[in-house]
Amino acid sequence: MLIETETTPNPSTLKFLPGRAVMSAGTRDFASPEEAEASPLAEALFTLGDVEGVFFGRDFISVTAGPGTSWAHLKPDVLSILLDHFSANMPLFKPASASFSVPAEESQFQDDPADEDVIVQIKELIETRIRPAVANDGGDIVYRGFEKGVVYLKMQGACAGCPSSTATLKNGIEQLLKHYVPEVTEVLAI
Repeated sequence: MLIETETTPNPSTLKFLPGRAVMSAGTRDFASPEEAEASPLAEALFTLGDVEGVFFGRDFISVTAGPGTSWAHLKPDVLSILLDHFSANMPLFKPASASFSVPAEESQFQDDPADEDVIVQIKELIETRIRPAVANDGGDIVYRGFEKGVVYLKMQGACAGCPSSTATLKNGIEQLLKHYVPEVTEVLAI
């Protein structure tokens, strides 16, 4: 089995492609060892000690190294864990935590029913134009709310903590949403 590795715009994060589906639907972000308890694979990656985040996409896993960690030393250990996991066809999630495999798209704000048409347009643009682009970079962006012209998004995977994420958010995503949805005045990451 060959696992390809790609760099991401975030120098702390590498994207690993096992050549098969990772998640059948949705994505999953693990920002701590406690969150990783739902997945044997994420849990094993966090045991390396230098891992700060694990993200499962449709056909990739992004791993974020802690500050000061050299990928030259960490990468062989990550690859070993991934090879063992996928070669043995181990489950991605523990049976008791299967409900966590595709977290619901939660809004942190009470969306105004009067904004329903605008919110549908925003979500469609995120789904069709934005998410595929950021998945190429090893991350994801999830809708969290729309309030008074402001779209709130959560950055995950390689996008979380990426030095260029602010530029991507303001120069890319915000401009795209403003262009297609005039009601959008700003986009903020939460």
